[in-house]
Amino acid sequence: MLQSLDKHLHIVALDVPYPVDYGGVFDLFYKLVALKEQGIRIHLHCFEYGRGEQQELLKYCEEVNYYPRKEGHKGFSLSIPYIVASRNDATLWERLAKDKHPVLLEGVHCCYGLHAGLLKNRRVLLRLHNVEFEYYNHLCKWESSMVKKAYFKHESRLLKRFEKEIANLATIVTVSKKDEQIYRKQFLAKDTHFLPVFFPNQKVTSKEGQGTFVLYHGNLSVAENEKVAIWLIEKIFNDLEIPFVIAGKNPSERLKHLSHSKPYICLVENPQEAELNDLIQKAQVHLLPSFTNSGIKLKLLNALFKGRHVIVNQEMIDGTGLEKGCQLANNPKEIKYHTYRLFHKNFSMQDIALREQLLATHFNNEEHAKKLISWLW
Repeated sequence: MLQSLDKHLHIVALDVPYPVDYGGVFDLFYKLVALKEQGIRIHLHCFEYGRGEQQELLKYCEEVNYYPRKEGHKGFSLSIPYIVASRNDATLWERLAKDKHPVLLEGVHCCYGLHAGLLKNRRVLLRLHNVEFEYYNHLCKWESSMVKKAYFKHESRLLKRFEKEIANLATIVTVSKKDEQIYRKQFLAKDTHFLPVFFPNQKVTSKEGQGTFVLYHGNLSVAENEKVAIWLIEKIFNDLEIPFVIAGKNPSERLKHLSHSKPYICLVENPQEAELNDLIQKAQVHLLPSFTNSGIKLKLLNALFKGRHVIVNQEMIDGTGLEKGCQLANNPKEIKYHTYRLFHKNFSMQDIALREQLLATHFNNEEHAKKLISWLW
């Protein structure tokens, strides 16, 4: 049932949320769709730095305003994290000051005005995409470039202080229970909620029976994802002779070389969406360990909605509530054992039914939109 049509909402997004072609914009875009279906009149404000203005967004928004991100030295600050300082625009805060409609800030990235006291005396929700200081600390850990490593470490320090300072300036809405607990315990946030991501797949399309290979997929230009892929080759498939496919964007020369080191390992570079979906549905086992435990990974949701057996470690599954849909394995010995076991185990209609029940509980865009509305008004 639609809400009253006099409800106006400002949403400030860290990036242009269309096209929906990378993990960070799924929650952003499908939230717009779900709120529009509830009759909310959305005034979208987004920072544009390469994705361009998108007419598609006007289907869901009353208006869409674009602001340039101050990249490079123009967005640098000694006291404010770069991801925040580079998204400070005076025109944005002036527009928001013209009325008293609630404001939904998408990511710590968009919180310059909140921190500066420009959103006082109005309802503000902050949608956390990660506990950002932890995320940048993990980026530092897995980065090989000393220059980038120093940047990530510096940004993590600034973010930790910044996140503590804004923790009680808005209602906090997290994508994982773990992130909510960090804000409550470490930053003493008093008004927090857990809300799973908005996601396009509302139906499980996993196939019963057996696939023919094990799959790891992700954006391979991201340092952590490359490290995971290399680790799987060196620690799991060093002597586990089962067909293993790695799929993703822009793999490095090192990863290309390693993937050709075994006859049963295959690398699929830059697959199109249709090809990747085909791989996900045809795989027998999805091998998805993670070296970081921040937020929730889109590749995990894709595997659960579309794939067969899923193996994860604690870092991947922590705080998601999706443990019952996965096989937990935390070291090479456990991963090898369960990979071999599940590679030969039929994926049944009962498995599909259990997954449908689990995901229907966690990913219902209509119910999520209604919860957001109740917290905004």
